[in-house]
Amino acid sequence: MGDLLVADSFLVANGKVRGMELHRERFVRSCAAAGVAAERFWDEQIGRMPGFGRWFPRFELQASGELAVQLRPAPPTGGRVRVAVHEGPDPRSAPRVKGPDLELLGKLRESAPDRADEILLLDADGTVLEAAYSAVAWWEDDTLCFPPSGRPLLPSVTASLLRQIATTEGVEVSEHPITPDALAATTEAWLLNALHGIRPIHAWGPSAIDPLPNSRATTWQISLESLATRLP
Repeated sequence: MGDLLVADSFLVANGKVRGMELHRERFVRSCAAAGVAAERFWDEQIGRMPGFGRWFPRFELQASGELAVQLRPAPPTGGRVRVAVHEGPDPRSAPRVKGPDLELLGKLRESAPDRADEILLLDADGTVLEAAYSAVAWWEDDTLCFPPSGRPLLPSVTASLLRQIATTEGVEVSEHPITPDALAATTEAWLLNALHGIRPIHAWGPSAIDPLPNSRATTWQISLESLATRLP
């Protein structure tokens, strides 16, 4: 994994994918920045994806310049999420490209204290960027909030889809910095990624599990899944 220049993964569920064109755009753009044209490869491999079952394929550009695909069964999705906060600077070498830091991020998540499922990374000013394998969103009253897009963030396909849903539903969206303490104090905070979609944060560090009885996640997850389109 340390030889990966670019990677992109997404959930294929019974022949459907959420945000497939956004995944393609992100992968192709990152490969082009590394000097490799990947459009034809992507389109050919997408046409070979199974139309049944649940899969979590990973498209890769390796350091050798070779393009490859790993067709992997999809892990279980959903479930409660406990998060911890990484103490120290953002360790990533290429935060805007998925691939080069995957091995590092995996080790970071595995070493998270309090048996946390995810670990939050902070910017130089101590505000939240994202988690090791997830983007972050939260609610302030009826406004859906995200960290500022100008920060060193991986462009999240799931976050982009949620913005589309918000626009359709007339929900206000805001971008602004937030500290971990302020995020923990919000009424609801979410982790977002292509495998799980939306996972509400149920616990912070060693704190007790919060049942989140009024979570909006179920409704928004249904809307998110409705955006899945069939493979070509």
